Amino acid sequence: MKRLLIALFCILSLPVFAQEHAPTVEEATDSEAFSPGEMILHHIGDAHEWHFATLGDEKEHGIHFTIPLPIIAYQAGKGLSVFSSSQLAEGKTYNGLKLEHEHLIAEDGGKVYDFSITKNVASLMLSAALLLGIFFTVAGRYKKNRGGAPKGIQSFFEPIIIFIRDEVGKKAIGPKYERYMPYLLTVFFFIWFSNLLGLLPGAANLTGNIAVTLTLAVLTLLITLFSSNKNYWAHIFATPGVPKALLPIMIPVELIGVVVKPFSLMVRLFANITAGHIVILSFISLIFIFQSVLISP
Repeated sequence: MKRLLIALFCILSLPVFAQEHAPTVEEATDSEAFSPGEMILHHIGDAHEWHFATLGDEKEHGIHFTIPLPIIAYQAGKGLSVFSSSQLAEGKTYNGLKLEHEHLIAEDGGKVYDFSITKNVASLMLSAALLLGIFFTVAGRYKKNRGGAPKGIQSFFEPIIIFIRDEVGKKAIGPKYERYMPYLLTVFFFIWFSNLLGLLPGAANLTGNIAVTLTLAVLTLLITLFSSNKNYWAHIFATPGVPKALLPIMIPVELIGVVVKPFSLMVRLFANITAGHIVILSFISLIFIFQSVLISP
């Protein structure tokens, strides 16, 4: 288990780029076959299947490396439908449902509640499984080697955990930092693992999904609010050193600041990861764009 986790982590740490599939020379020379904008938008968006790569000519005899994901849909009067996304591939219809631009719709125009395991959801589950596997292993090492020097995977993660504790937790939170360390470390490693997974070819753009960053921001806001004491609220409704005449202005500003802080974190992570994917894929697209220009008559 230990060797498997170390090998998997090393693979995830390789500086490779996430991309859907590299177009062949024939595709690159055909302006209709290769569309940079379409390729980039397809990559950063979610999907109901996990496509890794295509070998050969995609239009003719290309070999697709794709994992179909579960479609879970509910329709009033028809109940719950669970089937593979391969049933809806290439515009096919199944059980009165079809996919249009990765949106699940009903042929009769009825309302469809989509609870499917999409590419981003599958990537989230993979990140969570990796997180649990590694840190249950690390925790087991600490129990067996109590008081001894760390070794193996334990020795790799201990400096990172100590850095987050000393340089982030203690300095940003203060004397009561220990109660928040489990959440802080969970969020840190979840984002880190998700971003490392996102560097693999054909990987998902998990932290570039606004729903994921929104969830992290809301959880952080709730923990902050429910852990606050009277001094926190006194700073908002009776800001020290501010004349009482200015309180009608300062109180709304402080209340807005409570919501704006997690909102800014949500947008910053989402925008940074999405922009990073777009920039990388844009540079990759330039290879095929320049080649098509150079070899065109």
